[in-house]
Amino acid sequence: MPDMSRRTFVTTGASLFATSASLAILRGADAATHEAATMEGHHMSEDMRHCLQLCQDCHALCIQMIGHCLQLGGRHATPDHIRLLMDCAQMCTTTADYMARESSLHDRMCSLCSEMCRLCAESCEQTAGNDQMVKQCAELCRRCLGSCERMASKRGGVAS
Repeated sequence: MPDMSRRTFVTTGASLFATSASLAILRGADAATHEAATMEGHHMSEDMRHCLQLCQDCHALCIQMIGHCLQLGGRHATPDHIRLLMDCAQMCTTTADYMARESSLHDRMCSLCSEMCRLCAESCEQTAGNDQMVKQCAELCRRCLGSCERMASKRGGVAS
């Protein structure tokens, strides 16, 4: 492998620095363009951002609950309960995706998500016993349910 001369090293370093600076300038221009477009167009309401976050949190907890319930065994690991956790997790992540891209159909997804969260919360409440994690899942599903119901009833949530 040939030795790199000091001149080549300095030239290469300067080129990398210039390229990096150019990319930073371009990123700044892209950010300004995006900010201007957001200010002129639609932006997500605070209620929608909150609902999206609850859906993401509910998804993550339901996924964690699958492994937890399987470890607990017994009534916690019944196929129906595990299936509800899986369904709720999938519905929450899909609904969050619809809200994130401000789909015109997100209110319908929120309606379905609220129903799925209700079913999952009921199942967790029935199987919880003394397990605090299962109780937390039921509570988070209820919070997500309420937020999704509000989004579904607003027919939107995107402010102009």
